[in-house]
Amino acid sequence: MENVDINITIIDREGEKHHIEAPTDMAMNLMEVVRSYELAPEGTIGVCGGMAMCASCQCYVLSDTKLPEMQDDEEAMLSEAFDVKDNSRLGCQIQMTPGMEGLVVELAPES
Repeated sequence: MENVDINITIIDREGEKHHIEAPTDMAMNLMEVVRSYELAPEGTIGVCGGMAMCASCQCYVLSDTKLPEMQDDEEAMLSEAFDVKDNSRLGCQIQMTPGMEGLVVELAPES
């Protein structure tokens, strides 16, 4: 299978836009992409390691990208997180797939 990078935009917690290419062939999720590009200070994102057990990777989805349906553990985590909006998702639950091309997210403030 060929390597397909997708273009996504991540707005960091300072409001700066980062247009990045994310690989879709490495089974990475959005939280891991943010970490690999160092768009959030170490220890402030993905604290639980991507298990949907903390909300440190919460982000606001600004594009109309069709995302995977929210699972119960993600919903439960967001129900007790801070700064939650209607478009909140946990970055660790959004896999980088070709369907995520054009995704635009803003990192939620550090709680």
